[in-house]
Amino acid sequence: MRAAAGRVSRSPRPPARSPGGHPAGLRTDKAVVRKDVQSHVAAHRKPRQRSLGGQTARTAFTLALAGAATATAFDGTGQAEPNLTPAQVKAKVAKLYQEAEEATEKYNGAQEKATAAEQRLKNLRDEAARKEEKLNSAREALGSMAAAQYRSSGLDPSVQLALSDDPDQYLDGAAFAERAGDRQSAAVTRFRGQLREIEQLRGAAHVELASLRTRQAELNAHKKTITGKLDAARRLLSRLTAAERSRIGEGDVATPTGDRASRASTDGRTGLPAPGSATADAPNSRAAAAVSYAYSKLGSPYVWGATGPNAFDCSGLVLASYRSAGVSLPRTTYAQIGAGQRVSRSELLPGDLVFFYSGITHVGLYIGNGQMIHAPNPSAPVRVAPIDEMPFAGATRVV
Repeated sequence: MRAAAGRVSRSPRPPARSPGGHPAGLRTDKAVVRKDVQSHVAAHRKPRQRSLGGQTARTAFTLALAGAATATAFDGTGQAEPNLTPAQVKAKVAKLYQEAEEATEKYNGAQEKATAAEQRLKNLRDEAARKEEKLNSAREALGSMAAAQYRSSGLDPSVQLALSDDPDQYLDGAAFAERAGDRQSAAVTRFRGQLREIEQLRGAAHVELASLRTRQAELNAHKKTITGKLDAARRLLSRLTAAERSRIGEGDVATPTGDRASRASTDGRTGLPAPGSATADAPNSRAAAAVSYAYSKLGSPYVWGATGPNAFDCSGLVLASYRSAGVSLPRTTYAQIGAGQRVSRSELLPGDLVFFYSGITHVGLYIGNGQMIHAPNPSAPVRVAPIDEMPFAGATRVV
């Protein structure tokens, strides 16, 4: 107790004061708090925004619409086509038809390759199936040999000779077994060879299947391009009146090859030389037969990818015409131009193939007097036309 009483208790030292009378450590904190409070109060004192109404709301809505329209125009996706004259529509539609026909020829080429790949795949699978049947027969024969060998291999050959009732007969049998062993070895070798052949066929079939799938993907891509171009052409034509479409030579938008095709089958021949005149001037009987067939198909509708007998695209009509004469032509314009002897424009005779555009994307059958029979596009049927109506690219005589 005395020791405790003798101690002097020391109270904590008061904090230092600032010149303003506040503790030094709290001055800054209180200043910050004061500033935050002032800011909070000022925020509550800001004038409240009034809601838009009446004329003000309508004005804001109009400006918003104008801004959206401007953004769409700059984006390009929603920009409307300017007003076009019938002549401008005709030019744009002709370009779209040309692009669609180019895609059609690529489609035809891919279709031809896909068909060939599909046939090769079928042949490989058929051959593999036949070899597997032979392999199964060889497997059964080897199994019988193995079973016989197992049954007779229980004793050493010297013991079998010693126990044999007729050693001479045993030795003859041993020689036969040796020859049988040689035949078994040859059978095993053949079996292994058949296995290798089947594996090779399966590998080749796998490659052909991959090729076929690639061609099918190409077909889908070309088909999408074709339908897109034709849809764009229909939309352009739908902006014209029926009278305007008639003046620029385009048919009905919904059914471009319907009634007009049937009318063209008779009207399209007015003032033209008779088929007999064209066939008489043909260089050979096959060309004459092709021209005659083409005449018989005047008025048939254009359908992309078609080769007859009721509808055609341009290369399909030429192919079908010569097919009727017993001549096999390639499917596409790119290949058809190389299917015979090249001739100049001045040397043209009925039955010659005439090609157009720098990309060789259109073909017709020449019938004389500067005219041809061709399948132009979805808006027109098979008809007679001057070869001057498109850029001439070359000609081929089928021999």
